[in-house]
Amino acid sequence: MSAPRHTPHGIAYERAGRGGDVPIVLLHAGVADRTMWDAQWGALTEGFDVVRLDLRGFGESGRPPGARWSHAEDVLSVLDHLGITRCHLVGASFGAGVAFEVALSRPGLAQSLLLCPPGGSLLAELTEDLKNFLEAERSALAARDLDAAVEANIATWVVGRDRAPSDVPSGVQDHVRRMQRRAFEVAESLGETDEAEFAPPALERLPDLTAPVLILVGGHDLDTTHDCAGRICRALPDARRLDWPDVAHLPSMERPDDFLALLTEWVAHHPNRQGT
Repeated sequence: MSAPRHTPHGIAYERAGRGGDVPIVLLHAGVADRTMWDAQWGALTEGFDVVRLDLRGFGESGRPPGARWSHAEDVLSVLDHLGITRCHLVGASFGAGVAFEVALSRPGLAQSLLLCPPGGSLLAELTEDLKNFLEAERSALAARDLDAAVEANIATWVVGRDRAPSDVPSGVQDHVRRMQRRAFEVAESLGETDEAEFAPPALERLPDLTAPVLILVGGHDLDTTHDCAGRICRALPDARRLDWPDVAHLPSMERPDDFLALLTEWVAHHPNRQGT
């Protein structure tokens, strides 16, 4: 992984690949950082203009904001810094919620959205499995047991329901462990910040989105994720849902080659040239 650049707002990003086509912008999950896309980065940048970034509080975006802030505004500041006025937004989990907010904040920006899976601000139901996870993570953090907090995330989001840890490649689990621990450490260093709520909430504005949407959901993912995917599909009749029964919450990491093929095919079916 190359060293990132930083925007004046302190957001770490990388941009690589050929110019001309509408860029692909990758937004990571809440258990991750921009390195979750490592398996696709090399191949993607051979054929596309690609941006990946660390959301504030993750990876190498650890600078305090200094003022009221939001993840959507941070992403928009990166795009403005790079002169990007049109892009394909790809968001995993928490990053999918941010991607949706970015698209709503600036109509016409999103050429397409790939939510893999939907999550973050798009989640509507506190299902029993999500409640159990939140309680386990909060208990571990309250006891200042980062190892237990990390493992709660691994069990919930990486292994998922109805599977054993041995069913998931150890490399995927270890990569997420490193990213999640880094996120906890950065969050602690940032302390309390004045984060703005997205208003009106994205859940209340689902029909306002006009860009085509592809939703990817794993069979071992939480009930709240499946509920979220259903809500989006009902609100957006043209949204397409794809289910991979053999993965959990991070399909791009569990099946990296298949995800690369899916993403490139999706982008190819929604072409455009900047300025047209």
